[in-house]
Amino acid sequence: MPPPFTLVRLRESRDAFARAMEIAEESGAGTLTYVGRFDLAEFAVVLEPGESLRTARRAFYAGMVALTDALRAYAPPNKEITIDWPGAIRVDGGLVGGGQLGWPSSAKEGEPPRWLVFGAMIRTVAMTDREAGLYPLASALDQEGFGEAGAVQVTEGFARHLMRALDAWQTDGFDGIARDFLNRLVRERNTSRVIADNGDLLERRIGTDRTDRHDLRKSLLLPSWLDPKLGGPRL
Repeated sequence: MPPPFTLVRLRESRDAFARAMEIAEESGAGTLTYVGRFDLAEFAVVLEPGESLRTARRAFYAGMVALTDALRAYAPPNKEITIDWPGAIRVDGGLVGGGQLGWPSSAKEGEPPRWLVFGAMIRTVAMTDREAGLYPLASALDQEGFGEAGAVQVTEGFARHLMRALDAWQTDGFDGIARDFLNRLVRERNTSRVIADNGDLLERRIGTDRTDRHDLRKSLLLPSWLDPKLGGPRL
C-alpha cells in the first residue's frame, strides 16, 4: 500500500466494509481493510472529511473515479468501463461490482462526520459458467481479458488513484472529479447531467425545462449492485 494507508487484512469470511465502519473512529483516516479472496477484490478505506456531511458525501464520486481508473489500468484495448449511477460498474455491459459509502448513524447533515467509509467489491474470477447463458448481465475481470489483474492489483491501484483524486479535489476543487465521474456514466442521448453540491445527480433532457433529481443519500443506503445473500455483486 502507498505510505498514507494502513492495511488491515481480514479473513475470507469477514466483510471489509462493515469492519472498516466498526474501527473507523479508533483507526482513523487512511485505514484500509482488505479481504483476501480468490474471486473478489473486496476492500474499504476510512476518510475524515473536513466539511459537512451534506457535501462530504461527494467523496463517493472520488472513490468511484479512483476505482474505475484502477480497472482502466489493466483493461484490454477498447474495453468499455461504465458506471450505472450511483455505484455499479460494468465492463462491456457486464456487471463486475461497484462502490458504496457509509457514515455514522448519528451524523448530522450540517456538521462534519467523524468519518466516512468508501467500500468496493470487484468480481475478479467468475465462479459460474457464463457461456451457459445463466447470468448474461454479470461478468468478471478474467472473463473480460484483464489478465493478471487480481484482488491485490485492483486494491493497490485503487489506493494510488484515490490519493490522486483527493489531491486534485483539494487543489482544484470538485469540478474535475464531477466531470470524470459523469463522463463514465452510461450515456443517454440528449441528456445533460450535473452533480449538485450535496451529491445529488441532476438530469435534464435537452430542449425541455424538466430536471430530474436523483437523491444520492437515499441511493447509497441500499447499493443496487450488491446481493446481500451472495455477499458480493449480483449475478
